[in-house]
Amino acid sequence: MKLSLTFLLFCGFITLYSCSTPKESQVSIFNRINEEVLANSKAYATLGEATSTIGHRLTGSENGAKAEDYAFNLLKSYGFEDVKYFPFEVETWMRGDVEVSIGDLSKRNYETYSAVSLAHSPVSADIDLEIIDMGNGLEADYAAKPGAVKGKIALVYIGILPGSPQGTKNLHRSEKTSLATENGAAGIIIINQVDGGVLLTGTASVDGKLIAIPAVCIGKEDGMALKETLKSRKKRAHITMSNTSNEIKARDVIATIKGSEFPDEKILVGGHLDSWDLATGAIDNGIGSFAVLDMARTFKALDLKPKRTVEFIMFMGEEQGLLGSRAYVNDAVANGTIDNIKYVMNQDMSGNPVGFNAGGRPEAEAFFKQVGADIMAVDSTTFKNRNSNGAGLHSDHQPFMLQGIPYISANSNLDRSIYGCYHSDCDDFNLVNEEHIRNNVRFSSMMLYALADADTLPAQKLSDQATRQFLEGNGLKLKLRIGGDWRWED
Repeated sequence: MKLSLTFLLFCGFITLYSCSTPKESQVSIFNRINEEVLANSKAYATLGEATSTIGHRLTGSENGAKAEDYAFNLLKSYGFEDVKYFPFEVETWMRGDVEVSIGDLSKRNYETYSAVSLAHSPVSADIDLEIIDMGNGLEADYAAKPGAVKGKIALVYIGILPGSPQGTKNLHRSEKTSLATENGAAGIIIINQVDGGVLLTGTASVDGKLIAIPAVCIGKEDGMALKETLKSRKKRAHITMSNTSNEIKARDVIATIKGSEFPDEKILVGGHLDSWDLATGAIDNGIGSFAVLDMARTFKALDLKPKRTVEFIMFMGEEQGLLGSRAYVNDAVANGTIDNIKYVMNQDMSGNPVGFNAGGRPEAEAFFKQVGADIMAVDSTTFKNRNSNGAGLHSDHQPFMLQGIPYISANSNLDRSIYGCYHSDCDDFNLVNEEHIRNNVRFSSMMLYALADADTLPAQKLSDQATRQFLEGNGLKLKLRIGGDWRWED
């Protein structure tokens, strides 16, 4: 059979073209990412600039608005044309004055304690009531002392006390406050677990709204001494505070790289830009959010165009109740685009990853292990492909997870000493390790690209019923019920 000259030339052209433009391997792309970040990373420098020129980044404050504009302009400077604000309205909370004095029940010979108010405490409070030691502040503690805190002040430890039953699972400070309120407490004193009198702030509200009772934190040493005293003597506390709460406007900041094959399918990588106001929030969450900004810079500098659309998101309001991520998800549900969100990578206090967490989805483990092997081909000295698979709450992945959307996060290997400054007045830029934030940009950018460019994603969005089973299977039902996020009937 004779073939036409035209057909032969056409086949030759196709063969030549396919041979001259082979698809770049994943390891090759990872190597380019590695070289770009090592040579040109801006995460450490821009975080340093932001903490020195803006300070804290409390949502609803003037500083918070400055941080939103800083991120927007930085993404523009990296060459993104598609940068936008996602505005939302919230009831924000700002601390005022607080004073905690503790004395004997009868003599009332008060001694002033160092204390800090927990967010979403009432705008005004003045109580003088007996203190009741409620141990860890868990349901079992209230069941053991029914009615003990009604009309009184609950004293609870923020963690799990030594000597507690093996396997005792802790609750978030907001959930412990909610349980105290449900059991009739008129106030709550939470003991921090960090040595050296460090005081911790953070929200005591499960839903980002004002709570009904004043909530304060005292230092570990003061708190443990008070617990010991309560074994033999009754004590009372006089707590006064004034705070402000107003409806304000805040803005998430979003930059987008359009997918080359599946532009309607979105992979989100986000980190909360906001922080508390006691310091500059360099660790929580400067290292996470500014890593995301530098991941965006890296993708743009290398002109990376994976198959799926990638959105780089700076969430606001995380500290005050996941407000920015909740608003984003609620909007996606309302406008019918929630199914377009295929995966979420959350960067919260992340750095120096040795592996990744598959977010409680066992079907995804093989994918992350394989991608991790390719990352190790680039750098096996730092990255160890040590992966985990657990689902948790209280960060910006939560609203997405509640819609059945799979998520991933970095398994960080940070200096343990920095955690003592969590939500405290020592969370400043001097804690930031430049190498650790740069390593996060390197390895997370590689994993992000692999997700966005995968032929088949490692996990799919769950149905509503499957989401319920997933949450129950990961032991999250109680926490979600306390937080008002359990939408299923028992």
